[in-house]
Amino acid sequence: MTAYGVTTGEAQAVTVDPALELAFQQTVPRHFVHRAAVAEVFLTDTVALGGDRFLIGAQWPRDHALYHPDGQGLSDPLLFAETIRQSLVCLAHRYYDVPLTHRFVGTGMDFTITDPEALLVGTGPQRAVLSGEWTWVGNRPPRRFGMRLEVVLSLAGRECGRGSLTVVAVDERTYRTLRGRGGGGRPDGSGDAFGGGPDGAPGAPGVPGVPGVPGAPGAPAVAVRRRIRPPLVGRLRTKDSVLAAGPADGEWQLLVDPGHAILFDHPTDHVPLMALLEGVRQLGHLLVHQPVSRPGGGGGTRADARTLLAVDTRCLAFAELDAPITLVVRGGAGSPGASGRAELTIDAVQEGVLLLTSESVWGRGTTTGADQGHRR
Repeated sequence: MTAYGVTTGEAQAVTVDPALELAFQQTVPRHFVHRAAVAEVFLTDTVALGGDRFLIGAQWPRDHALYHPDGQGLSDPLLFAETIRQSLVCLAHRYYDVPLTHRFVGTGMDFTITDPEALLVGTGPQRAVLSGEWTWVGNRPPRRFGMRLEVVLSLAGRECGRGSLTVVAVDERTYRTLRGRGGGGRPDGSGDAFGGGPDGAPGAPGVPGVPGVPGAPGAPAVAVRRRIRPPLVGRLRTKDSVLAAGPADGEWQLLVDPGHAILFDHPTDHVPLMALLEGVRQLGHLLVHQPVSRPGGGGGTRADARTLLAVDTRCLAFAELDAPITLVVRGGAGSPGASGRAELTIDAVQEGVLLLTSESVWGRGTTTGADQGHRR
């Protein structure tokens, strides 16, 4: 069996003992990936190869309420992003003794789909294998662990993507300092936290009854604008559309719903990184797709279907739950060029504070470009 490690951006072949092959029979314990719902755990196994190299196994569902296949029948690229997130958290707890009580704060995530057709959903769940390399970055244990995981993705033995995630994990005292609880402050360049409670379960400390959090006593109301119809942002369910028109041309509002069962899998005192990425993805989908009519004047279709091929996101500040978040496109709307690819840079801003900046690339997912009309 051959795996691929990541070193200075280049894949290197690593010979793996067949006895160390990954298992796909059940998921890892949910607290190892900071999830409350077992249904949202995608990791199934991890194997240490030595030298801070690992194999990680995951099972991607054929369908999912939020991360469903697109119109071309391709798995959602954000499944890859979530698998990277779960992988780093699991390795940190399982192999590096980062305490389960530490809070994880992300500072940057990127991924690239190098072979989109490998994401085509077949007749069964997809077995994803991540070949990963771990690096310590600004590590100061035991109160602060700094880490980065770089991975190469393979589906059915076919290498099809690369990605990385950089995180700091801090103890509760340090986290409270970063959050500025009681003083209303924000972290200064510390990133967007995604870890939530120590085991990802409801009842995580510091959430229920916190003034200023929607649904808590005394929480200020956030004006909610009319959400954009789900098909226009590539989603199927109304509640999964997280986008609304903003207060000015070229601006959109991120709709934050702490009751969303997937984006807010457990109570938290901030907007999670994956919820912000969902907003970035939906805005990208809205901008790069051109609706056209079916022959004969039937319902709308997207013959120019594009899929998300790459994301490079830098997290700069916590996204609070009690104030509007505006998504702004920098440098134009990113119309597809001669190559069929479109590039976008999107900023998330809250009360004048830049929370996140994300560069994305969209392109054709299949050689046929056919819309397979995914249905539920």
